[in-house]
Amino acid sequence: MPRIPLGGWVTDAVNFLTKHGRPVFSAISDVVGGVVHGLGHVLTAPPSLAFAALVAMLCWWLRGLLAGVLAFVGLMLIDALGQWNAAMETLALVLVASGAALIVGIPLGILSARVPKFGAVARPVLDFMQTMPAFVYLIPAISFFGLGEVPGVIATMIFSIPPGVRLTELGIKQVDREMVEAAEAFGAPSSRILTRVQLPLALPTIMTGVNQVIMLSLSMVVIAGMVGAEGLGANVFGAITQYNLGAGAESGLAVVLLAIVLDRMTSALGQRLAPAARRHAERAVHGGVSSVLRYRPRPALALSGVVVFALLAATLGVVGSGGGSKGKPITIGYIPWDEDIAVTQLWKAQLEKKGYQVTLKQVDAGPLFAGLGQGDIDLFFDAWLPATHADYYNRYKNKITDIGTWYQNASMQLAVLKDDPASSVADLKGQSARYKGRVVGIEPGAGEMKIVKNKVLPGYGLGDYKVLESSTAAMLAELNRSVQSKQPIVVTLWKPHWAYTKFPIKPLADPQNAFGSAEKVHTLGRQGFAKDFPQVNSWLKNFRMTDTDLFPLEDLVMNKYKDKPAQGVAEWEKQHPDIVKKLTG
Repeated sequence: MPRIPLGGWVTDAVNFLTKHGRPVFSAISDVVGGVVHGLGHVLTAPPSLAFAALVAMLCWWLRGLLAGVLAFVGLMLIDALGQWNAAMETLALVLVASGAALIVGIPLGILSARVPKFGAVARPVLDFMQTMPAFVYLIPAISFFGLGEVPGVIATMIFSIPPGVRLTELGIKQVDREMVEAAEAFGAPSSRILTRVQLPLALPTIMTGVNQVIMLSLSMVVIAGMVGAEGLGANVFGAITQYNLGAGAESGLAVVLLAIVLDRMTSALGQRLAPAARRHAERAVHGGVSSVLRYRPRPALALSGVVVFALLAATLGVVGSGGGSKGKPITIGYIPWDEDIAVTQLWKAQLEKKGYQVTLKQVDAGPLFAGLGQGDIDLFFDAWLPATHADYYNRYKNKITDIGTWYQNASMQLAVLKDDPASSVADLKGQSARYKGRVVGIEPGAGEMKIVKNKVLPGYGLGDYKVLESSTAAMLAELNRSVQSKQPIVVTLWKPHWAYTKFPIKPLADPQNAFGSAEKVHTLGRQGFAKDFPQVNSWLKNFRMTDTDLFPLEDLVMNKYKDKPAQGVAEWEKQHPDIVKKLTG
């Protein structure tokens, strides 16, 4: 059967829309980005204590005293974990994405319930939207809206629409037909029947849909951290790629706590808005301790408390947000490769000392080069050329600037344990059983993975090996397990990398030069970077590092101060004062 070129059709369609729909996408991006940033500033401006008290008051009114206390404790725990600002940024994304999804989903659900033919057409579309892997929505979103919060919000909204539509439709269809017929018998128009009969009776089911939309939005926003969306998603993604168990546990627990608070508030809101559910909840309280814990203040008292805490939070936010103006913003993108993380943190510290407002965005190589080409990212320090990142560079080279080379002898290789009998890639032939028939690799989009699959394995006759796609962090974790258990392993590695100093491993020789000659690590900037940042551009043109400079920096940032890279950079600066002076001298 001939192959259907669906991928080519989709790519052509996305390229066409990107080219001809740019004004529309730019307008949407400005509006959505402005709303997200504005809401984020509102949520992060007041002190955490005031905002947590405000949410606790709302929970007290919605669900009871115990719920209010638990919500306050949960939010304070997020603050104690150092995840407050990230949680508020995530909350802003969730509120905007879920709000947009409900604005679209609820009317579509009403239409599906009242027009059966429309519902029949919408049902397979919703099935498609709900079963499509969430990651797929991010790909066109990046093309249309670039990197950052906007593609995350758009992809999240699309992913979250189906439950809002389905549960709204279900709620209206479940309304007793006799109630509708009674309203029709009294001559009520169709619109009045909808607003006075169907929607009030369907409200509990609709609010369940609201709850599901918010929960799906929260789960998708974390995934959106892969394309530069700020918040807990970025923290989780960074922890995964860097194999940072501590940071992953903290940011993951913050996601759980935020989800619990949102879930309890939205489910309780459904009860408060639905008369039957509200009366049932009131009858369930019989006195004693239960009545105290479930006591909810009257609406007037609750509203007064909410207003007081809102005014307090706003006042403290205005007072706390004062201060001097920030410097010129500059965005640095980086991939989860150790030398890139270390050098990015180094330059973040130097630029902030010079008054720049630095924002870091961790994404994979493909989205990062796309971000450079679209102008969403200003700088990238770890472009391996001429081979590893050649595909990405050639695709966007007309839209990016090569600022200079800062490391001269970069190389890719396969590595094994130091006491392994193999000393060359050729020695792996016929030994696949010894290494479980696999080469443990890194991110699927990395250039080295393509070289290993397409050149190294075929060139050395290693067809019985399979390249295991994972991530840099997963590869290092597997390497660490093999070192501890002394089990043979083959991994994809590169120099410079601190793994050669931490683990007893060695690189395999490449007599056929399948990996190619030594590469250079380049600093890339977006188009127009030299014009917008002439001083920074001149600093970066003169930036150079050797192994003796770089390896200690990597070890401090990635190992000793894994959770506090700024401290690792500060210690390295004390050890290398002469190099620091040259960076911005």
